[in-house]
Amino acid sequence: MDYGKNLINIRERIGLSQIQVAKILNISNSLYARYEKELQIIPIKHLNTLCNYYNLSFDKMFNFTNINNYKNIKKDINKIIAGERLKNFRKENKLTQVNLAELLNTTHSVIAAYESGKTLITTSFLYAICKKYNISADYLLGRTNTPKYLKTK
Repeated sequence: MDYGKNLINIRERIGLSQIQVAKILNISNSLYARYEKELQIIPIKHLNTLCNYYNLSFDKMFNFTNINNYKNIKKDINKIIAGERLKNFRKENKLTQVNLAELLNTTHSVIAAYESGKTLITTSFLYAICKKYNISADYLLGRTNTPKYLKTK
């Protein structure tokens, strides 16, 4: 993925230490350090907290766009809305749950759990879908209604 360098650059630009960011996330410093090095994938909830704190979109954090943030961005992620948007995206692209599961190397029951809002999509799956289909992570998560699809940088 492509967010570790951004985590470091943004943190350093505003003058925060890893310890300070770890406290914001209520996690250990060593865990946060693993996120920055991308040795461990940062969960959506922590990434959302940081995007809100830094006033950045997921799309900017993932280097999908040069736009820092969108108008009318929502701070919270609603699993039901995120699930509905994932399902609509899948259908628009004529993918079955099985097709999408194969693309992400998971099971269709995992996709069904995301689409029903039982669980929130993982960071790695969100990133993979958005990168392949050029769709906004913020849109899929329900943080914004526009843009839906991203222009290439």
